[in-house]
Amino acid sequence: MIWKRDWGLVGRQVVAWMVMLALYVAIIAVASRFLSGTWFYMIIGFVFISAFVQFFFSDKMVQATMKVRVVTEDEEPKLYNMIRRLADEANLPMPRVGIIEHRAMANIPNAFATGRGPKHALVAVTPKIRYLLTDEELEAVLAHELSHVKNRDMLTMTIGSFAVMIAEVILNNSFFIALFGGDNENNGGGMIAYVVMLAVTFVVYILGTLVTQAISRYREFSADRGAAYITRNPDALIRALKKISGSVDAAPAREKREVSGVNSFFIIPAISGESIMELFSTHPTLEKRIENLEKVKEEIQGY
Repeated sequence: MIWKRDWGLVGRQVVAWMVMLALYVAIIAVASRFLSGTWFYMIIGFVFISAFVQFFFSDKMVQATMKVRVVTEDEEPKLYNMIRRLADEANLPMPRVGIIEHRAMANIPNAFATGRGPKHALVAVTPKIRYLLTDEELEAVLAHELSHVKNRDMLTMTIGSFAVMIAEVILNNSFFIALFGGDNENNGGGMIAYVVMLAVTFVVYILGTLVTQAISRYREFSADRGAAYITRNPDALIRALKKISGSVDAAPAREKREVSGVNSFFIIPAISGESIMELFSTHPTLEKRIENLEKVKEEIQGY
């Protein structure tokens, strides 16, 4: 399965990664300049370990958080066959299949994929999404999740969030760094140096968060695009997104808040729209996703 590349999307992703690279350089330079050797290596080491755990064990952590029950083909033959057929179409190995049993998701139709690569992937759905959508629409949602797997999005987001993680650790521990972490020989130990470090770190944190969320939104566009080409049916995904979005909006606010911490994994975030600023959103708006899919539909019809 080969699809036409969206060079506009690719261009935006390249710009985002160039900005992220500049932020990496800035935060490492600031940390090495203003922190003592011990603090510098402690912070970098902590973030490396955190990134390692996030990359290699995120599937286990999300699985536990969302109370995902991994099922066998005997338990869920229809769902299994659907995912196997789509995985074959996308040239992917068969992922593990799960049912989301978190009580807060009982009234929220959704799905997600996680895992550090195609050989370690997990695709999970809520019970409600299977009753809300037709088979065509559910296939489109599953194809979207498999596109995330094919695009190795876990690696993308781990790398993308690294600079933000360093900045966050410095900001959260700024009081102790001020007392014990200053590199007095290099920066004179003055308050000005400390303020400069915090100012640059804060800017890196804000810009890094914005860029990371932008990358997250781009990967949703890419997964929508991939799903349209895998199924050759972008209209099914458009219908599915509309149904899921409407049902999520109608779900109790308390339940949505309970699972908002894993928003970035879902096909439709539990909290979106006016609840959070679009710049800080993990997903594009529904309108933009539909607009993007309409363009993909024209491409597919042109083949």
